[in-house]
Amino acid sequence: MSKDRITVVDVAEAAGVSKSTVSLVLQASPLVNEATRARVQAVIRDLGYVYNRGAANLRQSKSRIVGIVVNDLTNSFFAELAVGVDQVVQSAGYVQFLANTGENVDRQREVIASMMEHGISGLVVSPARGTTAQDFKPLVAAGIPVVIVVRNIAGSKVSSLMADNHGGVYQAVEHLAGLGHCRIAFLGGFADTAVFAERMQGYREAMEKVGLGVSDDLVIGSAPSRAGGVDAVGRALSLADRPTAAVCFNDAVAFGACDGLRARKLEPGIDFAVVGFDDVIEAKAAVPALTTVSVDPQGMGGRAAQLLLKQINSGKAEAEAIVTSVRLAVRESSRGGLNASGRKSA
Repeated sequence: MSKDRITVVDVAEAAGVSKSTVSLVLQASPLVNEATRARVQAVIRDLGYVYNRGAANLRQSKSRIVGIVVNDLTNSFFAELAVGVDQVVQSAGYVQFLANTGENVDRQREVIASMMEHGISGLVVSPARGTTAQDFKPLVAAGIPVVIVVRNIAGSKVSSLMADNHGGVYQAVEHLAGLGHCRIAFLGGFADTAVFAERMQGYREAMEKVGLGVSDDLVIGSAPSRAGGVDAVGRALSLADRPTAAVCFNDAVAFGACDGLRARKLEPGIDFAVVGFDDVIEAKAAVPALTTVSVDPQGMGGRAAQLLLKQINSGKAEAEAIVTSVRLAVRESSRGGLNASGRKSA
């Protein structure tokens, strides 16, 4: 093979890395660790690859493409969020590129690098666990507008759009306490995320406000998924003094909690009250219909897209921090109240 035909793909295959990683090395990106950088550079020397910077600059010129990167597309919340983004950017003449990281930071870096190669005009991202402000430096340096949604990253110097996590859980606890529940659990979520911390703060403050206090055994973490909800409610029901209600980290956990209750011959909304967080499309159609903190995922995606387009059109990527209001949508899964003796009321 002649030297002028050596491509980035050839280098990637020889080095055992992705094309995006080779591109990051060529751009002297700080996102690549030193061992990988040295291996790629050695392959470049051995193959005699020549970087065509002029062609690269053409590829990196701005396009009518907007990227959206989410951390868990198996959660319908993020599918609805992506639909909301797409509806707005499409009407503005942009095409959306969607990528799922599966909570993998390395995968996130690769897909963002690839999107940058394609000259994206802007990016909406729900960060993977472990994301730091450093991960956004290449985007900021390139002047690419970014809007972070769902999970905030301190010090990232990009715009953010978050739901009122604290207020939403606070409302949910007040609702359950008002029905007479004294043992209210908090189920699901990864404790190392800002969203969990905000929702947990709302839970703790509300429990103190209604005079119940916080019992650490009622805080049961799990993956924020349906399977995680099954596991979490199983552990809650194994407690000697078990709860009669739960606020769940999200709707996926709540659906799983309902599955776990039924597996133990308990009926959600009658034998045990369940409240979710998100209000995905399935929440209203579920049996029983799920009481949940309504975030309006599609609306949130649309608002994130509008914020991004505002920055693209102005030519300025000035960071804005927005917190959207939420409301408690009361449905059948929390209809069962308790009387003063702790028995179910009609």
